[in-house]
Amino acid sequence: MILLLSSGCESYKIDKSSELNFKPEKKYYNIGFSLIYDEKLNLKKLDDRSLQIFHNNLKSRSLVKITNPLNNKSLIAEVKSNRVKFSNFYNSIISKRIAETLDLNPNEPYIKITLISKNSTFVAKKSKTFEEEKEVAEKAPIDGIKISNLNENIILDNKKNSEAKFSYFIKVADFYYKKTAELMIGRIKTETSINKIKLLKISKTNYRVLLGPFNDINSLKKSFEKMNSLYFENLEIIKNV
Repeated sequence: MILLLSSGCESYKIDKSSELNFKPEKKYYNIGFSLIYDEKLNLKKLDDRSLQIFHNNLKSRSLVKITNPLNNKSLIAEVKSNRVKFSNFYNSIISKRIAETLDLNPNEPYIKITLISKNSTFVAKKSKTFEEEKEVAEKAPIDGIKISNLNENIILDNKKNSEAKFSYFIKVADFYYKKTAELMIGRIKTETSINKIKLLKISKTNYRVLLGPFNDINSLKKSFEKMNSLYFENLEIIKNV
């Protein structure tokens, strides 16, 4: 039996034998929390001034567009490595330069990452843009962001970030059929201890399964990591559904 799911504007065919596990085959994108690099993380070096990121899946030297969904600021960055191990809760590790340029709140470094396809007619232009921005970033000073232990306490010097209420959902997937979405909800209840589950009807042929809302980052991360047992590789975190 073949099941149909959709994610954003993309659709995927899933064999029932996969137990509703799937891998997106089209252009990669993800919305969620990043981790701002700091030497205390004891990871491979990521220069504070660089426009580079670590990613768990994307190939080294891939170009990506990184956007702050809260203010729509964006830039082009490069994947430095996909061999640095970090929690799947974070969609990337970014430099302090990227965090500052996008005016991210270090307490909630919420970003969207979109892979720039090599087949894109704009890839040459975006590559040129990246090299120009990289040259500027390597020379300009970094001001306004100081980070202590990113897994515990984060000190914010940049006062421009607003104190918005913390409220996020985990987007599991979009389904073509309501019954299929309900099967997924049943599986989540059976195989995890998560009980904050919501079924949202987007349209007649689009049913979204969400977890939440979560009002603090610790409970959000805990539930996100529980979902790892279901082998979803591209869970998204959505703000203020």
